[in-house]
Amino acid sequence: MKKFKLGLAWQILIGLILGVIVGAVFYGNENVTKYLQPVGTIFMNMIKMIVVPIIISTLILGVAGQGDLKKLGKLGVKTIVYFELITTFAIIIGIAAADFFKPGVGVNMEHLTKGDISSYVETSKTVAEGGHGFADTLIHIVPTNIVQAMAEGNMLAIIFFSVLFGLGVAAIGEKGKPVLAFFSGVADAMFWVTNTIMKFAPYGVFALIAVTVSTFGIQSLIPLGKLAVLVYVAMILFVVVILGGVAKFCGLSVFRLIRILKDELLLAYSTSSSETVLPRIMQKMEKAGAPKDIVSFVIPTGYSFNLDGSTLYQSIAALFIAQMYGIDLSLVDQITLVLTLMVTSKGIAGVPGVSFVVLLSTLTAVNIPVEGLAFILGIDRILDMARTVVNVIGNSLASLVMAKWENRLDKNKYDNYFENEAAEAATK
Repeated sequence: MKKFKLGLAWQILIGLILGVIVGAVFYGNENVTKYLQPVGTIFMNMIKMIVVPIIISTLILGVAGQGDLKKLGKLGVKTIVYFELITTFAIIIGIAAADFFKPGVGVNMEHLTKGDISSYVETSKTVAEGGHGFADTLIHIVPTNIVQAMAEGNMLAIIFFSVLFGLGVAAIGEKGKPVLAFFSGVADAMFWVTNTIMKFAPYGVFALIAVTVSTFGIQSLIPLGKLAVLVYVAMILFVVVILGGVAKFCGLSVFRLIRILKDELLLAYSTSSSETVLPRIMQKMEKAGAPKDIVSFVIPTGYSFNLDGSTLYQSIAALFIAQMYGIDLSLVDQITLVLTLMVTSKGIAGVPGVSFVVLLSTLTAVNIPVEGLAFILGIDRILDMARTVVNVIGNSLASLVMAKWENRLDKNKYDNYFENEAAEAATK
C-alpha cells in the first residue's frame, strides 16, 4: 500500500488558512504576537541565512564555467534592458488602471484607520542622505568590504564581487579547479539545507499570517476594498498579458511556469518575502532548462532591478492617494511619476519597507501628501503578498527568456520538467 504524502503546497495552504482563522478569532489579542511572532521570525531568519552563500557559490560556479567576460557583458546589457522594458510596462498598467477605475475617488478618510509611517519616513531620509541617484547606485555596486556587503545583504555588491571572483578563477586555469570544487560543494550543501528548512515553511506561514490578521483584522480590508481588488486584478492582468505575451514570444508559457513554481509562489504569497523562495526558484529554473550561469546572474540581479509587482502597486497607490485627496494629476505629473518610479525603485531592495520608502520619494516628486500612506498601511501586508508573487514570476521568467535569447535554453528539460521531477521523486 502506497503511503500518502501531503505535498508542500498543500501544507503551506493549510498553514495559511489556519493562520487566518487563528488571527481572526484572536483579533487584538497580544498573546498571538507574543507567542507566534518568534516562530515566524525564526523561519524568515533561516531563509535569509542561506541566501548569500547560495548566490555567491552558484554565481562563481556559473561565471567560472563560462569564463568569457565579453559574453557576460552582453548578457548583463540584455538583462538590464529587458528589466527596464518590463518594469515600464508594469508602471504604465498601474497608472492606466488607477486612471480608469479611480479607486481613491469617494473614499471617506474619516472612516479609515491611520497607521504609523514614521519609521518609513526615517528610512526614506536615510536613503536620501546616502544618495540614491543613478550614479550613487553604480557606486554602491562596488563594495569596499565584501564581508560587510554580505552582512547587509547588498545584492548588487555581492553579485559584482562574485562575477569578478568567478572570472578570476576561470583565468587561473588548473589552479582554480580546487576552488571550483569547494564552491560546488558549498552550493550542493546549501541546497540540501534549503530543502530541509522548507519542511518548516507551513509552521512559519501559519505564525506570520496569524500575527498579521490578529494585528490588523479582516475588517481593515473593507474601506479600502476597491484599492485591494484593483491591485489584484491589475497584477493578474500584468502576469497574463505582459509576462504571458513575452513568454509566448519566446516559445514558453507563463502558466507552465506558474505550475512549476506553485510551491514557491504560495510560500512567497504567505510570507510576503521574495527571499524565502530565492534558492528554490534558482534550483527549479536550472531544472527547467536555464544554464547555471544565467540563472545565478539574472535572478539575483532581478531582485534589485526587476520588481514588477512592486512598481505596479506603487503606481496604483500613488494615484489612489492623489484621488483620495482630490488632486488631479496632469499628463506631465503622470510622466514624472513614471520616470521617478523607474529611478527610485532600483538598487534598494534590501531596505526595510522598500515599497513604502519608494512611494514616499515618489509622492514628494509629484506633490502628493505623504501622509496618505498612513491610510493604506493597514492593508499593505495584503497587497504586499500579491506584489511579491508577481516579482517572483517576473524574475523566474526573465532567467528563461535570457537563456532563450542566448540560444542556451535546454528545451528538452523545459518540455519534460514534470516527467523528470516525477522520475526523480520515484528514485528517492
